[in-house]
Amino acid sequence: MSKKIVVITGSPRKSGNSFAMTEAFVKAAEEKGHAVTRFDAALKQVGGCRACETCFKTGKACSFDDDFNVIAPAILEADAVVFTMPVYWYSIPAQIKGVIDRLFSFVVGGKDIAGKECALIACCEEDDLSVMDGVRIPLERSAALMKWRMVGEVLVPGVLNVGDIEKTDGCAQAAALADKF
Repeated sequence: MSKKIVVITGSPRKSGNSFAMTEAFVKAAEEKGHAVTRFDAALKQVGGCRACETCFKTGKACSFDDDFNVIAPAILEADAVVFTMPVYWYSIPAQIKGVIDRLFSFVVGGKDIAGKECALIACCEEDDLSVMDGVRIPLERSAALMKWRMVGEVLVPGVLNVGDIEKTDGCAQAAALADKF
């Protein structure tokens, strides 16, 4: 069954390792007949949540007009959301954190977003997989809160420089993730 999948990236490095895995996932998902919409959060203007709790009261997800108001409708319509990112300082990069924090708008706005599927694609410089806990755990908890089902995670350690991902099976793992939707 074809699904609408929203992919949200968190790296500003277009030729980087997480982008390479993202592209492998997108290509595989599209080959399986899924409709994929991609948002590169680092190339958008998305600020943090201001906790004003006026979400969806103006007809938009957020009363403060930035690119989250373009991303939010796609998430509402999606069957699945895939977050892709490198690990920055043992945590979620700021470039995508604003998008994740503003998922709060769906809760405040009373939007029923339960039942979506969710996945994570992440990489980091260090070889220790626990380095990715600062990305993996918050995303898993957020998915649970929103009643989204985590269908998979691709976690690739030991990549820093552009092209390092090619020395791993990270792109193959990302492509295989498409089979889980």
